[in-house]
Amino acid sequence: MTPTLMTRAAKLTRIGYLGALILLLVAPLLGLYPVFLMQLLCFALFACAFNLLLGFTGLLSFGHAAFFGGAAYICGWFVTAQHWPPELGILAGVVVAALLGLCMGLLAIRRQGIYFAMITLALAQMVFFVCLQAPFTGGEDGLQGVPRGTLFGLLSLRSDTVMYYFVAVVFVLSFMLISRIVHSPYGQVLKMIRENEPRAISLGYQVDRYKLLAFVLSAALSGLAGSLKTLVMGFASLDGAHWATSGEVILMTLVGGVGTFFGPVLGSGIVVALQNQLADKVGAWVTVIIGAIFVICVLAFRRGIVGEVLAYFERRRRLQADAPTAR
Repeated sequence: MTPTLMTRAAKLTRIGYLGALILLLVAPLLGLYPVFLMQLLCFALFACAFNLLLGFTGLLSFGHAAFFGGAAYICGWFVTAQHWPPELGILAGVVVAALLGLCMGLLAIRRQGIYFAMITLALAQMVFFVCLQAPFTGGEDGLQGVPRGTLFGLLSLRSDTVMYYFVAVVFVLSFMLISRIVHSPYGQVLKMIRENEPRAISLGYQVDRYKLLAFVLSAALSGLAGSLKTLVMGFASLDGAHWATSGEVILMTLVGGVGTFFGPVLGSGIVVALQNQLADKVGAWVTVIIGAIFVICVLAFRRGIVGEVLAYFERRRRLQADAPTAR
């Protein structure tokens, strides 16, 4: 790729991110429901955290619902029963999710492929059983009446608008953190492990340590998303820890584009919007409709929506770069 094309691609990327940031800031002013937007941002963060593991490390986990739902319960319990402020409740959820990720990762990281996926699924089902039976979770009724509280003792989060901008700030900072991780030397090693793990081992890298750290980081960010969702919705339910939630985040990532930065955000937006728009109209059939859309997207866009768009522009850049040579 010529320097001119690289500069043009970088400019387009910056313009895209700037446009997304502006849309994020003005979304409540456009008449969109703040709670819906916050729910979308929580799932977008969850999908980005999952994409860090699948898209940039090459590990498919069926157990991320354990981090999302487990952190939701922890945050809700500390805020409700212990009267902790929201920032400490979120921190507690993130720490517990990271510890869960460390424990699950130590057991699962030595396996690959379907064996790794099945181990994470089995461990996540154990966490789901704990959430169902633990005395502080409320059983099948879930944890109800979680207050939003006051952030740092200064800013009340009771207003949906204030809460939205808080969630938006957390999402943007988390997105920037994921981008920094991927573009760091550590992230480049993760990509090498994804592409050719035996070569990474032959070069002397401690592959298991790199993968374990990626698993813990992904778990912590998933816990952050679950903790935020608890504060937004005011409750924590078993749905967040159910294996179906792990399936949903895989769906969001694949539809948007695995291994892309904006793909999981777009995928989560599509899935959450469909769930909210169709739930009242078709009831339980919404799952069938989303499943059909997923099949169509996988068959038509094997790289995901964003992945196919990026591949199209990449082909155009190569054609433009080869044109002067052909002359």
